[in-house]
Amino acid sequence: MFKVKQLISSIFFLFIFCLSVTFFNSYALANEENDYKNLEIFTDVLSLVRASYVEDVDMDDLIYGAIRGMLNTLDPHSSFLTPEMYEDMQADTHGEFGGLGIEITVKDGDLIIVSPIEDTPADAAGIQAGDQIIKINGKVTRDLEIMEAVRMMRGPKGEAITISVRRHGVDDFLDFTIVRDIIKIQSVKSDLLQGHYGYIRVSQFQDRTGHDLREHLELLRQDNAGQLKGMILDLRNNPGGLLDQAVAVADLFLNNGLIVYTEGREAAAQMTFSAQEDGTEPEYPLIVLINGGSASAAEIVAGALQDHSRAVILGEQSFGKGSVQTIIPLDDNSGLRLTTARYFTPSGRSIQVRGISPDIVVPALITAQPEDTEILVREEDLENHFKSSVEKRPEQDKKESEGVVREKLEDNQLLRALDLLKGINILQSERQAA
Repeated sequence: MFKVKQLISSIFFLFIFCLSVTFFNSYALANEENDYKNLEIFTDVLSLVRASYVEDVDMDDLIYGAIRGMLNTLDPHSSFLTPEMYEDMQADTHGEFGGLGIEITVKDGDLIIVSPIEDTPADAAGIQAGDQIIKINGKVTRDLEIMEAVRMMRGPKGEAITISVRRHGVDDFLDFTIVRDIIKIQSVKSDLLQGHYGYIRVSQFQDRTGHDLREHLELLRQDNAGQLKGMILDLRNNPGGLLDQAVAVADLFLNNGLIVYTEGREAAAQMTFSAQEDGTEPEYPLIVLINGGSASAAEIVAGALQDHSRAVILGEQSFGKGSVQTIIPLDDNSGLRLTTARYFTPSGRSIQVRGISPDIVVPALITAQPEDTEILVREEDLENHFKSSVEKRPEQDKKESEGVVREKLEDNQLLRALDLLKGINILQSERQAA
């Protein structure tokens, strides 16, 4: 009798298993059939346009347009790159191209300036973070694809281009006629403040940023008898750049531990990056400056140093771009800029939308009313942006804000950082004396 019951149970579970397999196979087949049906609709539309549209249409234009439309349904950082755009993208990572020198994004179909790149024609002309580009050489930019806008503003050195912008708090449009130049971005600059404190400005993360930063640190030490009493790392208005260079910069100030990790759907998107002891800077006091223009790779560095309690983060809330884009070349020399992963700080914080909160909040000293100069856009404002993921581990306690207290000694945030370094050194000296 017992064996009969066992046999009946086995048959029952086998029946349930077969039923489940049949159900999931049917579900997969239904999805596959639906996919093929949608592809048939696409090819039908393509054929109708080619056969019946009032004018002949180039096939490449139709295919490229369809790809753009598909990517426009994704997040604001994924885009299709024509062969010309793909070539321009390669120039970006090497830090030299002909253009104006601005970093832009898209919000609700409008072109918004994240930040002007310092020491470029746009910076000299007075372009500001948060400006909305209305026209480029008279062409309305509404719903213009971001890479197409970039291509319109780039061109040979010496040619003038006029952009019309809307600035928050200003009634009329502002027209800027700017002469294009070869934009050679020096990603790392340094100075010695008051003889003892190092100041390093990283404006973008390019393919030599980590190497250049190491050289600048060594030069600063040589100028100060081999040692520094403290360092200020300025990442304000740094729009990001290469992930590996962000890791290299953070690694200079950390001797061990996790720097950043990424999560995505593919195995290749699951990455972790850790600090190495070799080449680590001495344990001098370190302050990192950030603001609303600090994004992506800049946030990786600030977040890692904050999580490891290696630096005091001072300034304003960062942009909040916590996703990784992969550039994928295609057969016709075009390319795909595709968001493939989210990144997390060592403690498991997602930067997406939230950004990095400074330990000490110090708004930039301004002469106009705050609402007239407020940056109009952050990652959370962008259409189709990713929502912040649930924290992997408890988030750090919220930092207490401080009240209001830019070239070197006219820069109130930099002055505040310098005063803080001095205070730390005074305390250390008193402890050693005691």
